[in-house]
Amino acid sequence: METKGAGRSLAWLLATWGVTRVVLLLFVFQVYVFPGPDVTSDVSVIYRGWYEVLRQGTFPLDDVTWQYPPAAALPVLAPAALPFLSYAHAFFALAFFADAVVLALLLYPSRRPGRSLRGAWVWVAGVPLLGPTVYARYDVMVTAVAVAALVAGARHPRVMGALTAFGALLKVWPALLLVGALRARAWWSAAVTAAGLSALFSVSMPGAFAFLTFQRERGTEVESLGALVFHVARHFGWQGQVLLNYGSIEFLGPHVGQVSAAALALTAAAFGWLLLWRLRAARRAAHTLAEAAFTAVLLFTVTSRVISPQYLVWLIGLAAVCVSYRASQMGAPALMVVAASFVTVLEFPLGFSHIVLSDRYGVLLLAVRNGLLVAASLTAARRLWRSTVPPAPAAPLPPRPSRPRRTTVSP
Repeated sequence: METKGAGRSLAWLLATWGVTRVVLLLFVFQVYVFPGPDVTSDVSVIYRGWYEVLRQGTFPLDDVTWQYPPAAALPVLAPAALPFLSYAHAFFALAFFADAVVLALLLYPSRRPGRSLRGAWVWVAGVPLLGPTVYARYDVMVTAVAVAALVAGARHPRVMGALTAFGALLKVWPALLLVGALRARAWWSAAVTAAGLSALFSVSMPGAFAFLTFQRERGTEVESLGALVFHVARHFGWQGQVLLNYGSIEFLGPHVGQVSAAALALTAAAFGWLLLWRLRAARRAAHTLAEAAFTAVLLFTVTSRVISPQYLVWLIGLAAVCVSYRASQMGAPALMVVAASFVTVLEFPLGFSHIVLSDRYGVLLLAVRNGLLVAASLTAARRLWRSTVPPAPAAPLPPRPSRPRRTTVSP
């Protein structure tokens, strides 16, 4: 009976994945038009332009919107593997394939003791809530690499290290997966892989690390946590602007530099907390590696100067790995991330004009979305600490002074 119930649950899972993904494909192939700005233009215009430059053997050094590590060239060039499709259609097909890979990675260990289908359900339900944006960016491909690294981490630390390094060279953030890695083999494998691939890209294609300069010049993007300061300030006479800057819509004007500096300070504080956690953590379980990675990426996402909609794909993938363990403490943060994904599609692309105008509806959407992410971050950090750091031993009570015995003198 239990096997029959598990089979029925898997069938529902696969059916839900199939239906929701067909809907996403219909939107990105523009059989049906999703409301709001055209999210597929990044692929057909920006990615396609990079593709033409990368084919010449160099990075797009004259384009400040190229702000990615050198291995990002691979997903941009990958549509060439499907020459029978147009560039954009081939990219969407590869994004769909990466989505399927993540599902397979979550299903593979689900029958082991202590594992369940909950993680797969988080992925199946969470991804379509972001709308067609999820297939119109290469983040789903990076997430597939990160999920593969975490799935391999418990038994194959060298494989995890290599995949983590490769993911970091795709989009930096997968480097945070190593926060919870204890085995030196994972770190050595990551270092060797990163050094080898970096050298290969540096020798073969000029300008492999020019993205570091472009990233340094970024401001406060309108969807970030710090941007709420200026969304509210605009209603009280703040004299700044909202402009396309370095590939994203950002606030420019008085005090933007201070808010961006505050965001960097919060990121440094998050790094310090993670370092303290690593030094204090004494209790480890099979799911600790995934929970540490999820918490680290959450903290660095909410403190970033940029929170683009596609960043939620990373969080959904890592949350899914966490809750695939029955003993995981990350159920509540995972649900918050899924809820934030739904609010994200309401603000982009559906309500992005309200965000740009900083009207009340736009500010409310952004406050709810970012509030959910902050709550998820704090909850995840608290639960990670409680489950891994033993409480400090209570100080022994001082001995109570003995009272002198009273003696009775008989008359």
